[in-house]
Amino acid sequence: MKKLLLAGVLGTSLFAVSCSTVKNAQNSQNERSEFLKLKGDWQIVSIDYDKQYKIKPFDEGMNAQCFVGSHWRLIPNNWTGAYTINGGGNCTAVTQPIKFEIKNNTFTFKKIVDGTKAKQNTMGYSLNVINQTTDQFSLEQNVPFDGSTVRVVYNFERTGMK
Repeated sequence: MKKLLLAGVLGTSLFAVSCSTVKNAQNSQNERSEFLKLKGDWQIVSIDYDKQYKIKPFDEGMNAQCFVGSHWRLIPNNWTGAYTINGGGNCTAVTQPIKFEIKNNTFTFKKIVDGTKAKQNTMGYSLNVINQTTDQFSLEQNVPFDGSTVRVVYNFERTGMK
């Protein structure tokens, strides 16, 4: 009787674990398919934030408006990409390679500096993916400032698939 009870408990445990594994695999696959929708070329069409603050995104030393019109290429199959700021006016021309990933609607990326590997760079940025459709999405960054939080939203539109 004890052996039968033990076999029943083990069988139930194995069934629960296998169902959990299947569910985790399905969640990972769904997350990956959402992630793959970001593959391609994108452009920041606007940046929304409280204009009383001077925002200088991603440590580039430039005003946030320099990022409007910037081109972002995202390649999910190897987690790489780059952004390009065209320059002009008070904006410096920049092409910055990045390494990125998306987990639980959080877009994280770090800059890749010439001569270093991504794993050597421990500094990066974390933004929330919001309002995602096939041809547009937004990244929300909550920046702590003086005891409160400044909300910055980068609005992207698809410019092509590569």
